[in-house]
Amino acid sequence: MQIKGSSWLKFGLFTVGLGQSFVFVIVPPLARDLGLSEIQTSLVFAISAVAWALTSASWGRASDKYGRRNIAVLGLIGYSLSLVAMITPLFLVERNIMDLAFLFPLLVLGRLFNGLIGSATRPAAFAYVADNSSAEKRTVKFARLESSFLLGTVAGPLIGGFLILITKETPFYVFSLMSLISSVGIYKNLENSSIHKKTEIIKDKISWKSKTIWPYLLIASIASLSQASLLQSIGFYVFDMFNSYDDLPIIVSTSFAILSISTIVSQYLFTDAFPLNNFKLLLYGTFLIVFSFFTMAYFPKLSVYYLSLLINGLGGGMIRPAISSSLSLSQIPENQGSAAGYLGSVYPIGHMLTPFVAMPIYAFNPSYLYFFNSILSIVIVIFIISHPIFKRS
Repeated sequence: MQIKGSSWLKFGLFTVGLGQSFVFVIVPPLARDLGLSEIQTSLVFAISAVAWALTSASWGRASDKYGRRNIAVLGLIGYSLSLVAMITPLFLVERNIMDLAFLFPLLVLGRLFNGLIGSATRPAAFAYVADNSSAEKRTVKFARLESSFLLGTVAGPLIGGFLILITKETPFYVFSLMSLISSVGIYKNLENSSIHKKTEIIKDKISWKSKTIWPYLLIASIASLSQASLLQSIGFYVFDMFNSYDDLPIIVSTSFAILSISTIVSQYLFTDAFPLNNFKLLLYGTFLIVFSFFTMAYFPKLSVYYLSLLINGLGGGMIRPAISSSLSLSQIPENQGSAAGYLGSVYPIGHMLTPFVAMPIYAFNPSYLYFFNSILSIVIVIFIISHPIFKRS
């Protein structure tokens, strides 16, 4: 039985989620144990986020010109190689095969390669779905792509936890191989669709300042900051606020699982089983996120924290596919790749700003960070209600 090209595309995003989540679980503590500081480790990921933000839009335009399949495959190959390039130096230093002095620059190079090349897959994938879906099905199709990646982030620590029993590096090489396999599947089974030929001139080119672009980029960047600050603070918050409990690492893992699984469930419920239009998805989803951050701030109890993460995941699962779909539906076919690229370029902004904006707030008072995030979300609600472009989505 032949697997459809679109299924290979989802599998590709799934493999990216596998590796990305396990990298964040293993690399920071291992790098610290080997002698790198927290600042150096943060810089490794921040540099990758900057590279991702700077190149994503270009890859989206490239998919318009050279085809969705080619760019998606290139991104997966780049991601696979970057995973090996980043992980190998860690284990060489751990085994005293390589000097510690080389570790930081090699980690930076590995993640930089991920940001520069690995960023190609997402805009190409979303542009392909936009090319091959009706306006009525656009949101649910985008939600399934998002869910594929999120499912990978949930499965990464689980699968990696078993594979690491073989050797520490086994999960990363397996995830890298899976990504390469998906790239072959996409290349063989996905039509290399592109809207225009290399020599064709697009009359209605878009930029981040275009009136059908910047409103979506604005709410995506604000949402990215609140989400990234939540993700980066979960581990700290659990250890700081619930230190009377045993098995704190299990509580951290459970927190991430609740957030990810509720996001996946939300995307199925509100885009497929009980579909809402994009305006309602954006508005109701942001309301849920406002409520979740307020409860985190006011009620620092573990049961309430779990419930707040559940509500936050439900809201996040409504917002991301709605932003992607609304942006796509506001563009002409020739600009689908460019639009997806611009959107992909703003999502790393949250991870870039969190160490400088959100974490100092957390250091002053953990609850203040969640108050700050709720205020950011209220700004999104006001903007969604007041700007006419969202009501047309």
